[in-house]
Amino acid sequence: MIRGSHSPLSIMSLQKLALLFALLILNACSLEPTYKKPEIEVPARFSTDLWQVAQPQAVDVTDAWWQLFKDPVLDELEPQIDVNNQTLKVAIAKLLTAKGVLDTNSASLFPSFGMSVGDTRAHNAQTTNSNGINSVNAGTVNTYTLSSSISWDADLWGRLSSTVNQSRAQLQVNRDDLFAARLSLQISLAQTYFALRSAELTGKALQRAVEENSKFLQLTESRYAAGVSVSSDVSAAKSQLKTSQAQLLDQEILRSQYEHAIAVLLGKIPGDFHLAKAYSLPNAPDVPLIIPSSILQRRPDIASAERSVAAANAAIGVATAAFFPNITLTGTGGWRGNFFSTIVNSAHQFWSYGPAFAITGLNPLAYQGVKAQAMGNLAQVTATYRQTVLNAFQEIEDNLMALSHLREAVKIQSESLEAARKTLQVTTDQYKAGTVSYLNVVSAQTTALSAENTLISVRNRQLIATGVLLKNAAGRWDMADVTSMKNPLIGATQIK
Repeated sequence: MIRGSHSPLSIMSLQKLALLFALLILNACSLEPTYKKPEIEVPARFSTDLWQVAQPQAVDVTDAWWQLFKDPVLDELEPQIDVNNQTLKVAIAKLLTAKGVLDTNSASLFPSFGMSVGDTRAHNAQTTNSNGINSVNAGTVNTYTLSSSISWDADLWGRLSSTVNQSRAQLQVNRDDLFAARLSLQISLAQTYFALRSAELTGKALQRAVEENSKFLQLTESRYAAGVSVSSDVSAAKSQLKTSQAQLLDQEILRSQYEHAIAVLLGKIPGDFHLAKAYSLPNAPDVPLIIPSSILQRRPDIASAERSVAAANAAIGVATAAFFPNITLTGTGGWRGNFFSTIVNSAHQFWSYGPAFAITGLNPLAYQGVKAQAMGNLAQVTATYRQTVLNAFQEIEDNLMALSHLREAVKIQSESLEAARKTLQVTTDQYKAGTVSYLNVVSAQTTALSAENTLISVRNRQLIATGVLLKNAAGRWDMADVTSMKNPLIGATQIK
């Protein structure tokens, strides 16, 4: 042992050395329960054998799942979400905040250092004691101080490490929430885009109906003037024309609303955004084989819910550690003297060190209540995780079932439209020949227009169901530590 009047080791007792050693050993302890991922009952396969019909083999679905629709306009719109969508920017900001919280809490595991330099000039008054002797401290003096300090919170019960684990899991929650928001915005954009194109097709059908009804009105007026038709036919023709004109205007309003919705999704002013009319819908691509167990890795909302369980588990460790005292090791040392040039001298040295024990509150019932809240929250987020998985399976089952029927519905409705158009042509010829009334023509026109609108609606639903399934089959969401995440979406927020 080094001996000397100013050496810390010369006065450190064996008891304090033993205490310090014990603190270092206990620092590795933790009261946090061992995390175990909640068990989920996963079916071996989905009930609908959609892929056995389509036989898509091994379709590679990338993160850009919308490209399978082969629509160049949609391909141009989708990437703009990553750049301008404000909801996505909120999610990115939350991720940055969570990263800052993790960094702050991680720093608490390590000692903190400080340094100070001081210069004090003071004048002491001259005093006289009862014996008439003047004080020797009278006059003006300079005091220089050069010191440093160190402080370290001994994490004996795992309070700090559990806080770090909770922050890390919460960061992963925010990361997965970011990707879940991105997927949700992508499918919302695709669905709105399909609805806009459907509105265009419906509007085109109504425009054609307006033109045909206008010609029929001229025809009925001519026949009425010639005395081969009744006035009720003219009235019916006018009513049919006005009805189709009103429906066309309503469809134009609907298309504008879809266009405005797309603009907002892209972070643009609705009035400044315009899409050229295409009057077409893309064809629905084949859906790849989806294995139920793969959904747990592919859906970021499931990953987020699972990480919430991990965060809640870590919070139990924080709550349990509150029952025990906090121990802080502090030390200060430096030099103090009247002349700066000679301040670094053993005669001017000072130092201090020692542990501090702190128990805040001393209210076991309150601590027990906090722990009960943490346990209840764990049960809550565990149930939420399981419900999220069930909701995901339901979404896939619903859309698989819908898609399997919609494919057949498209075929049937196409045949229905073809038959309705033939009926309309025959009825029109019969009316011109004078063998049927105009009411028969109105009925045939209504049936044909309804069949065409229904076909457009069924195709739109088919595209939406396909998009939802492709979204579930796209990408793979790694549940590994967030520090390994690298994705161009994050850009400046990428965690290293």
